Amino acid sequence: MAKNVAQSATLASLDQKLALAKRCSHEGVVAGAKAAIVATIATAIPTLASVRMLSWAKANLNHTAQALIISTAAGAAYFIVADKTVLATARKNSFKHAPNNMEA
Repeated sequence: MAKNVAQSATLASLDQKLALAKRCSHEGVVAGAKAAIVATIATAIPTLASVRMLSWAKANLNHTAQALIISTAAGAAYFIVADKTVLATARKNSFKHAPNNMEA
């Protein structure tokens, strides 16, 4: 009987940790997507404008190069912001659920 109680408490704790991890990662995905949208717009405008206005860019940046510049900025923004958000949320939750004698 005592084993079943301990096992159910352990399973409940694991379920709680899993739900917390899913929420953490979801927040990271949402923040990363928002950053990628902003980075796409912030990169696309000057890239496309420079191809229209500068003769060097018009001669050397074809459509593939333009897409690569824009998508690289968007991908980098997504992964950087998502990573920072997940780490910050995990850090916040780890301090929130730490025992009282271990808090700084």
